[in-house]
Amino acid sequence: MANRFSFREWLMMILIIVLTATVILEELGYMYRPAEHEVVDRFHKLFYDSDIWKSTKWLGIPTAQNPNDAWIHQEIIAQVKPDFIVETGTWHGGSAALWATILQQVNPDGRVITIDINDNVSAAKELPIVKDKVELLLGSSVDPAIVAQVTKRVQGKKVLVILDSEHHKNHVLGEMKAYGPLVSKDSYMIVQDTNANGHPVREKYGPGPMEAVEEFLAANDQFRSDRDAERLMFTMHPKGYLKRVK
Repeated sequence: MANRFSFREWLMMILIIVLTATVILEELGYMYRPAEHEVVDRFHKLFYDSDIWKSTKWLGIPTAQNPNDAWIHQEIIAQVKPDFIVETGTWHGGSAALWATILQQVNPDGRVITIDINDNVSAAKELPIVKDKVELLLGSSVDPAIVAQVTKRVQGKKVLVILDSEHHKNHVLGEMKAYGPLVSKDSYMIVQDTNANGHPVREKYGPGPMEAVEEFLAANDQFRSDRDAERLMFTMHPKGYLKRVK
């Protein structure tokens, strides 16, 4: 007598039975099912520890940006259409070039001001977008003279701030207090690398950007953490997308 089912049909039936049994056992607690955040955290640690993110480039210039977060930055820039993006932590200038490239499409008159204590941007300075749209300031982002210079430059304009320089808590908190007042309503202050100090990477780092964000928000009701900016699941800036609401 001929078989009633083909091999493919038998295989499909077995898979359905196995999957059904797995779900039932998980629901009964006999099998461990990692929570979604555990899976994301494991990938986060794997990605971060690989240092792959340090090799990301824009127009050939290193950015050290996580592609997921760079995409969210792009969405925010397109939404806000700022006149100025103030970035602390220039590094090699790749991120400033990236923000300027995006900004040019949504606000052709917009400019990027980027600040660093080191001048490592010789290659970036050769890019037309950097020559046309990026202002490079050499000095500490919390130096009162630098803060005053930036404040004067952006006065009365729509401003978006990205903090990505020295990552210890006191420095980041100083930056937030200095540049937060410059952020326009409905714009953002993006505090990068809030993942340090066990959130979930670099567990022994000590208080860093996350702790600065928590202290800042506890004393400031003008900003709130926009968790929708984390909807791509993996972000290196958890709770760091601060939208100005007042």
